[in-house]
Amino acid sequence: MTGRRRLALHTHGVEVVRRRIAEEAARIMANEGVGDYHSAKRKAAQRLGQEDSRHLPSNREIEKALGNYIQLFHAQDLPETLRMQLGVALETMRVLAGFDPRLAGALLQGIATTFSEVQIHIFPDEPEQAALLLQEHGIPYEETSRRLRFGGARQEIAPVFRFLAGDTPVEIIVLPLPAAREAPLSPVDARPMKRANLKEVERLLKNMAHPHPASQTSG
Repeated sequence: MTGRRRLALHTHGVEVVRRRIAEEAARIMANEGVGDYHSAKRKAAQRLGQEDSRHLPSNREIEKALGNYIQLFHAQDLPETLRMQLGVALETMRVLAGFDPRLAGALLQGIATTFSEVQIHIFPDEPEQAALLLQEHGIPYEETSRRLRFGGARQEIAPVFRFLAGDTPVEIIVLPLPAAREAPLSPVDARPMKRANLKEVERLLKNMAHPHPASQTSG
């Protein structure tokens, strides 16, 4: 066997392993409530006995596999899941309207599962304002933080408030005012995250009942 032939077989084998890990990671995210790509791919690799980091799929590969999995196994449930989560997003954004809320995350990609967090970005003058507003509305929350990446290799630690709206997990990410114009980079493709403002979410929810060509969302 020539060196070129061996290399081709090795490359094909790696691609097969990456695809299997991506598919298992997608299944884990859809069915087991693991919400982030890194944890899902590590868990999938461990289950498959493939923990060599060279075999790990990219987040984009997992997102594609997740979309395929949802269409294959959850196609009937997906429209109702999206409607329900958009309703939660809209209600939450109305509460947070004074902070220019923007919907982000899996829900805007149309690949949300019943475990997906409704992710909302807000831009108060001070993080404490968001906490006070949640307290005023009697919403119990957990406070944590998240590292976000922006253009130019810049990173920021953002305060995060998490709570349940019924059975739906909600994640409020508190960002500085300039981030209203500059979206954080997506963990999937390292491009600015797609986001939708309050009016755009209202339109998206309306379109779920009366479908027509979707409008563009803001950054």
